[in-house]
Amino acid sequence: MDIKKYIGETTEYDKKQEVERRKVKSWLKSVSAFANGTGGCLIFGIADNDTVVGLEDAKGDSEFISQKIKERIDPLPQTLIKIEDIDGKEVLLLHVLAGDDTPYYYIGDGMLETYVRIGNESVVAEATEHK
Repeated sequence: MDIKKYIGETTEYDKKQEVERRKVKSWLKSVSAFANGTGGCLIFGIADNDTVVGLEDAKGDSEFISQKIKERIDPLPQTLIKIEDIDGKEVLLLHVLAGDDTPYYYIGDGMLETYVRIGNESVVAEATEHK
């Protein structure tokens, strides 16, 4: 897979420089949005300027991501996590499949929120946007 052609953020792809462990909502809202839409891929280890920076502990990050998805997204979406080497740096690909059981909620901050993807952003969905 040629990741470089997907690096810019679009409706189906989002990039993060690192796996935010203290602010998991920053990337979990994209998991909710991708599951509520046509699916998508989060790429961790890519800076805002599209530079491949890699991750220090991609395996540990992948385990953390899996755990947080189980804890904070309901129902549990289908995901696939892969570690790829780009120019000697490890990046993590989190593929989220389009869900059959929408809406998929982010659980946190004392509330349930569901997200959709509009352009290159994950935004809170209005109640009328889901079945």
